[in-house]
Parts: sequence; structure tokens; C-alpha cells
Amino acid sequence: MSYRIAVVDIGTYSTRLLISAVHIKETLEETLSGIEDILSVGRITALGRRLKETGYLQEEAVNEVLSTLKEYVLIAKEYKVEEIIGYATQACREAKNGSEFLEKVRQLGIDVKLISGEEEAYLSFLATAYGLQPEKDFVVIDQGGGSTEFVYGTKDGSYRMESSVSFPFGIVSLTERFIKSDPPESDEIESMRQFLIEHFKKIKEYSRADRFIGLGGTITTVAALEKHVFPYVSSKVHGQVLKRSVIKKWLNKLSAMTVEERKSIPVIEDKRAEAIISGIVIFDTAMEFFGKDEIQVSDWGLRHGAVIKRVMERFNV
Repeated sequence: MSYRIAVVDIGTYSTRLLISAVHIKETLEETLSGIEDILSVGRITALGRRLKETGYLQEEAVNEVLSTLKEYVLIAKEYKVEEIIGYATQACREAKNGSEFLEKVRQLGIDVKLISGEEEAYLSFLATAYGLQPEKDFVVIDQGGGSTEFVYGTKDGSYRMESSVSFPFGIVSLTERFIKSDPPESDEIESMRQFLIEHFKKIKEYSRADRFIGLGGTITTVAALEKHVFPYVSSKVHGQVLKRSVIKKWLNKLSAMTVEERKSIPVIEDKRAEAIISGIVIFDTAMEFFGKDEIQVSDWGLRHGAVIKRVMERFNV
């Protein structure tokens, strides 16, 4: 038996669609290993723009996301999916008009759910555990536009999420708060770094994990830059290991450029060029604080975690 499922991730910074084929086998493990990605697309829509400043989702941003979602629904129907499920994250958690926006999403035919930071962390954990299959303790850093999740996972026969924390900052909010110059001044980056360190102190015990794994558009873009992957191909990025020296190199190189200069680099999407510095600072600061010399890159994130969760529910796990 096989079926197709569409998952939409409505993030603070991007709106993404994944269509997967699930082939039901005798065991959960066989079924999970046989999940097939049919289509993965995304668009930077910046739903959370000016949210910290106003408390509301901006009309222009809402319309851009809804227009993108209409396209995704048409695509999903073309692929004859059985269901279209959606997950909304930090921007909708914060916005005073978040529920109003989600009702408009439901009217498009998407079964959308507003998830907590802990639920978001769990989906990232599932995606990482089954997407990269680490053998020892691992920490997932899922850096988004409006929030950043840290998840501590273990493997003892099966994978287990030991703990997690969802910090209410991401590349959109950090950029709006700290980056006032173009290119950014060194003291702006240092102020951001000190802000992050104060938060990381709350989970300093995470340093004992054997492996750190990064999720999100920033770390996959850095991997694509370092490995000369253009056009972007998921399989050439997923699982790559980056040294901290590489993260530092790209931070120094890109932070010396203006936004327009970063936009001229084909690997970097235009809108990502505006906020990528904050994303790299998150990873660089985390690696320094937790004493890690390398980080593994995962191209699987919330959407893959949602598919895995659906499969596990079918097996009553």
C-alpha cells in the first residue's frame, strides 16, 4: 500500500512544500527507510517581517504567503496527494492576528496546525534522527526566521528526545534587532554574539553531546557555498560535515559585503542575503560556546519530521 502526503511549513522566514510517497511495509523501520521525496520546493516569504516592531503580521506578507500557498495546493492536487497538512510556527505564535491568518490558510484546503516550540523541536528531532541516523548522543540546532530550537537526542536501541528548548529569536528578529549597518559593523555582530551566549548558558550541559547537527536555510546555504553546489541539490548537501573554520571563513567573507554584494552570489537567494549573517553568527557562536569543531548539515527539517510522525501514528507508535 502506498499513499502521498503534502506537508507545508509556514515559517517566519520561508514557506515550504514537501510531497512524499509513503510505502507501507510490514515494520515501521522498513516503512520509514522507504519514504520517498517526490517534490521539495520553498520560497522566502518573510511572514515575520516587522512583527517584533508592530505585534502583527503585515498585510503584504500575509498576501504573499497566501499566494504561495495557493500555488502549493494546486501542485499538491496535481500530484494526487491524500492529504495536505500544514504547520505554523513562531510568527503565528507571536502575532496578534495569527489565528485570523491561519483561518485563511484553512480556507485554501490546508489542514494547518499552530505548533508550540516544543512540538517544532520534536519534528526537527525526528527528521534528524531518521534522516542522518546518528549513533551517539546528538544536538540539533534548528535555526529559523523567528525561533531557534535546540534538541538533545539519544540513541539506546531507539531514538529518544531527552530535552529541548525553543529560543524566541531567529534570523529575522536578530537582524532587525542588531544589524543597523550595511555591511554590518563588528560591534553589531559582537553584540548579537553576547546576546546569544546569555541564552546558550541555559543549556550549557548540551556540550556533552557527541555530535552537533544543523538545520535550516543558513547552514545548508553555507554548505552549498563551501561545496560549490549550484543549482541546489539536496543530496549533495544533506549529511555534509563543516569545520568551524569553514563557518568562520564564510562569516568573515559575507559580513564584509553589502546586502547587494551578497545578492550577486548565485547560491544565496536574494531575500536570504539580507539575513544570512545572523544565521551564521548563531552557528558560529554555538560551536564556540559548546566547544565543537565541526557540525553536520541536515537538509531534512520540520516537513520530513511531520511525514515521519504521520507514519509512526499509522503504526500506533
